[in-house]
Amino acid sequence: MDIRQVCSPQETRGFDTGQLRGNYLVSDLFAQGQINMTYSHLDRTIVGGAVPMEAALELKSSKQVGSPKFLDRREIGIINIGSLGKITADGSTYDLAPRECLYLPMGTKQVCFVSDDGNNPARFYFISTPAHHAHPPMKITEDQANRLELGTASDANIRILRQYIHPDVCNSCQLVMGITTILDGSVWNTMPCHTHDRRSEVYLYFDMQPETRVFHFMGEPDETRHLVVAEGEAILSPGWSIHSGAGTGRYSFIWSMAGDNQDFTDMDFVDMKDLR
Repeated sequence: MDIRQVCSPQETRGFDTGQLRGNYLVSDLFAQGQINMTYSHLDRTIVGGAVPMEAALELKSSKQVGSPKFLDRREIGIINIGSLGKITADGSTYDLAPRECLYLPMGTKQVCFVSDDGNNPARFYFISTPAHHAHPPMKITEDQANRLELGTASDANIRILRQYIHPDVCNSCQLVMGITTILDGSVWNTMPCHTHDRRSEVYLYFDMQPETRVFHFMGEPDETRHLVVAEGEAILSPGWSIHSGAGTGRYSFIWSMAGDNQDFTDMDFVDMKDLR
């Protein structure tokens, strides 16, 4: 498991491109027949990807997790961004079509990832955060998620935001998770931008053509940086950083948050004139 330490805004100001990517970009999540994970000390969030082929893949604990079972003291949100698949958890089976989500609570003993067709596998993206209570497991479809229409054509930021793991849809301890899709002809996500010092965030960019890239902007509002992001790559976003992007073509992203609250509207917006 890859380990990422927390970086301050002061040291981040001096990072070159390689250092920015090494600290904030998560690549190589989706390798066939493997589970790959990155442990971030930002709210102790684990970012992972699983691509089961012919054989199921079991989610196992490690030294970084620090407990016998992966979910002894954690909760997890899983979204399928590949072909049809299923999750088995403590004897229950959950079919997951593309863009469907599964929440599993603290105390779940065994979790396995399965593809319906090993030649056309599912790609499971997951986020796990520390938990203090065992809420009921829940599968959430696109239709069951809260749907928000945001942006305008004149600002090139029309997007559909769906809240899957959210207090109005699915109870969790601290994890909040959803999908935002940028409509054709728009390029911007999360613009005007904001920070929320009470929560960290992770973006997973997907639904992109091989040649498409997203220019993801991060950093303090008066000292911004950018990272060039490809399909299936994730960005770790600390609470002090803005998180916004512009794509060269069609894309979507999975966002997740962890921290002091689950209030989606708890954001500190940044005026455009203050961006540097």
